[in-house]
Amino acid sequence: MPTFNLGTSPLIGFDLDMTLIDSRPGIQAVYDEISTRTGVEIDSSLVVSRLGPPVEVELANWFAHDAVDAMADLYRSLYPGIAIARIEALPGAYDALAAVRARGGRVAVITAKNARDAAAHLDHLGLHADEVRGRAWRAGKADALGELGAEAYVGDHVHDMEAAGLAGVPGVGVTTGPSSRTELEAAGAAAVVGSLAELAHVLDTL
Repeated sequence: MPTFNLGTSPLIGFDLDMTLIDSRPGIQAVYDEISTRTGVEIDSSLVVSRLGPPVEVELANWFAHDAVDAMADLYRSLYPGIAIARIEALPGAYDALAAVRARGGRVAVITAKNARDAAAHLDHLGLHADEVRGRAWRAGKADALGELGAEAYVGDHVHDMEAAGLAGVPGVGVTTGPSSRTELEAAGAAAVVGSLAELAHVLDTL
């Protein structure tokens, strides 16, 4: 396990989907509704097997380029009423945030999801974050990590680990999303855990 040097009152960044929350049931339901409304067949099971990138990236697999922005707007309009109530925290999420605070730290959620829906999830589930940054992906996440002065980033996707690397902070991978331990390590993860229940141990090495 690597050793890092965190400052006093460190800010630790977290991804949201498939890191803190299991967003698959809600996202799948939204895509099913879009399919019903548009008549376009969407394999929503496939969609939720590869969560991580912005919704526009996924929608481009199912709609023509000139329709993607409108479908993204539809997705975001449907999301609060369909998805929020269907989504639960992943095992260890509450303990992970508590572990950061017990060590004098602060929590930032930095996600590709828009900030409104990210905050709604956190409020609904009682997961408190000191900062929420939305519509951020890879380099955008790196920018947010730098602006906030984060000292580590926890995420489930290889691009989360790449974002941490771009920001010059250690990335902690969690294998609850689409990326395997091997993939996370290859993407630069300084440590990889099977669930957030293991994060407290990692924090003690930071």
